[in-house]
Amino acid sequence: MSHKVITHWKGNLQFESDNPNGKTVLMDTSPEHGGHSSGLSPKAMMLASLAGCSGLDVVSILDKMKVKISDFRMDTYGELTEEHPKYYHTVSVEYHFYGEDLDESKIKKAVDLSIEKYCGVMEMFRKFANVKTSIHYHNK
Repeated sequence: MSHKVITHWKGNLQFESDNPNGKTVLMDTSPEHGGHSSGLSPKAMMLASLAGCSGLDVVSILDKMKVKISDFRMDTYGELTEEHPKYYHTVSVEYHFYGEDLDESKIKKAVDLSIEKYCGVMEMFRKFANVKTSIHYHNK
């Protein structure tokens, strides 16, 4: 299986990339680097992709387990190297679950399955970064 993404220059430092499903995303950089901050930066998109990949797994697994949550958020942090080419050498993903009487053991199992088995983006990140994860339960 392969994917094709077409990225088109939109002027200045702005680019638009499509997705195999036809949706598009806008990329840009900050004004201090010559852009207009009109889209996500490519590196921030990598962190968003990591969270999105794992989040899709977790929600799908929790749904199959019939685990109820009222909200779910992931805070993803990346630490860049000092030298060029700058890349994330350390990444942290914090999983935050909200709800009443959260089933912590099933939630942990869902997160672990994503981290260890299903999330391909997580596996890609492990090739170049130390990936740390944590789970936070917010019972109401």
